[in-house]
Amino acid sequence: MQNSQILNPKSQNPKSQNPKSQIPILMLVKTKAIVISTLKFQEKSLIVKCFTQSHGLKSYFVRNAFSGKKNNQKIAYFQPLSILEIEAVHKNKGTLEHFKEIKTAIPFQTIHLDIVKSTMVLFLSEILHHAIHEEEQNEDLFKYLETALQWLDTHNETSNFHLILMLEITKFLGFYPDTSDQDLPFFEMNEGVFSLFQAISCLSEHESFLLKKLIDLRLDSDQKVFHIIERQILLKILIDYYSFHLDGFKKPKSLEILKEVFS
Repeated sequence: MQNSQILNPKSQNPKSQNPKSQIPILMLVKTKAIVISTLKFQEKSLIVKCFTQSHGLKSYFVRNAFSGKKNNQKIAYFQPLSILEIEAVHKNKGTLEHFKEIKTAIPFQTIHLDIVKSTMVLFLSEILHHAIHEEEQNEDLFKYLETALQWLDTHNETSNFHLILMLEITKFLGFYPDTSDQDLPFFEMNEGVFSLFQAISCLSEHESFLLKKLIDLRLDSDQKVFHIIERQILLKILIDYYSFHLDGFKKPKSLEILKEVFS
């Protein structure tokens, strides 16, 4: 559910638009939101970055998140990639926003209890943190993430989930590999195309073959198509591919934990 309401419409009256006395427009927003990251602020407060269905990326200030029993329960909402139903006041000035109400939109049964799944979502939340920068609505990406996370929560064979998700996300960010010449032997990372010749920015023929297999893989496909080493190779390829196409993209800190879990 998405809903937006202007709280102080009087501020839009042309007669009252004195630049010195103009009241900022506050918007009451009801929307779903996926938790991307949290940052402890001072001793008791929290800054929560969310990918919202209605307004894209937003950061929220949670005062006194670590003080009192009631607030400690609230912290449980902000686990990586939790899907929330929020009511918030948006100033839309590029500053921190504030929650009015929070509740779980889709309660996960396994993701935050299973060590493999929880490590995956921690890693993927870091990927999204560095990949999504725009405060713009991207409802297609939101719906894809929502559907994919529900799939992860309800399935056991999930060993390639993070690889499939990383590749699929590039469709929404504008640099999904061009598969029109997929029969050619080498994948060129900078242009995102398959090539007959191996340029300096091309993957090896074996790496390109693994990428082709991943491109053809779906969540409901047989997940046992890659060995552990092949997954590690694909993970490096995808992180390098993101680095080629996203300015300022950083290697996730949880990468080593992910490798350890899958070793």
